[in-house]
Amino acid sequence: MSNDNTDKGLLGWVDERFPLTKLWEEHISKYYAPKNFNFWYFFGSLNLLVLILQIVTGIFLTMHYKPDGAQAFISVEHIMRDVDWGWLIRYLHSTGASAFFVVVYLHMFRGLMYGSYQKPRELIWVFGMFIFLALMAEAFMGYLLPWGQMSFWGAQVIISLFGAIPIIGDDLTLWIRGDFVISDATLNRFFALHVIAVPLVLIMLVVMHIIALHEVGSNNPEGIEIKKHKDVNGVPLDGIPFHPYYTVKDIVGVVSFLILFCGVVFFMPEMGGYFLEHANFIPANPFKTPEHIAPVWYFTPFYAILRAVPHKLSGVLAMFGAIAVLFVLPWLDRGKVHSIRYRANSFKWLLAMLVISFIGLGYLGALPPTELRTFFARVFSLGYFGFFLGIWWISKNEKTKPVPERIL
Repeated sequence: MSNDNTDKGLLGWVDERFPLTKLWEEHISKYYAPKNFNFWYFFGSLNLLVLILQIVTGIFLTMHYKPDGAQAFISVEHIMRDVDWGWLIRYLHSTGASAFFVVVYLHMFRGLMYGSYQKPRELIWVFGMFIFLALMAEAFMGYLLPWGQMSFWGAQVIISLFGAIPIIGDDLTLWIRGDFVISDATLNRFFALHVIAVPLVLIMLVVMHIIALHEVGSNNPEGIEIKKHKDVNGVPLDGIPFHPYYTVKDIVGVVSFLILFCGVVFFMPEMGGYFLEHANFIPANPFKTPEHIAPVWYFTPFYAILRAVPHKLSGVLAMFGAIAVLFVLPWLDRGKVHSIRYRANSFKWLLAMLVISFIGLGYLGALPPTELRTFFARVFSLGYFGFFLGIWWISKNEKTKPVPERIL
């Protein structure tokens, strides 16, 4: 039997059944990105790199981990001491969790600086915020799995917060725990969600985030829409193909990141107790509460907001509100200019206030509360929410600088 496509080779055979070449061209080789990307545009690809790292190391960890209250802590110690290269896989995964939030926060900050949430990229930002929410859930559930003192009591504190919700609070808390106390049931369901359910949601959201990005095009430091000016072939005059130009550029970012990342993994994986708390090297004991309970550093800004509000329900609402307000940012900012380069000084001061407040809250959330620290936490909380209120207030009649028509 003759075949008209024998001369097309394997790639031609695949393309007839799956749009491999089409996907490659649409999303990589013929996807035109602005030609003025800078340092801040490394963090999108680094997020994808760390996600893959977490999935791969997580697979190897599940081969030896036992989600059982009597054996979970011992199985982690077995991985660290007896499994060949188990210590490295565990440290790659634990350090990777912190690295994930570092690059995510920097990626979000870049979006704030250059207005990557504004029209027509609102949906990209919303997908990104869902990724952030899923990542927080993934990190929280994974945090319980080592079954150390801080894992156990940290989960106890966070889950108990749901009890402050009127009417359904107690039933919701019981449903999340799967028992009346943190127990094997909690550990098993958190393990299932951490290993299967949430990663699937996370991957789906990442794919949707990238598809939405490539549909409307990437933002850039100038805030100029490159699709406005095209040549006779429909190619943006201010754009260049993502491959090979930005794939090569991203390799530089990846190598630089891996050097720093491996330095942490090999020389300071605990990062002084911020990445792996010292109390988590002690088996969970439901009869002995640690002197100070605090979440991992990437949760501490929101934990500080929770503690800054004296009323429990109001504190819970403020904590979740601090995350929820990020979702509506594209509609709070009514400015016509995207990039910080052309925005009014008032916007720059607001953004500086947000950064200082967020870092301050993160620092205070990791420390035991005192009267003075609580005062500063309230000040920083007002600064955090003040950014969103302020941007809504100033953006309507903001006096901006003229934006050039083309990327210079």
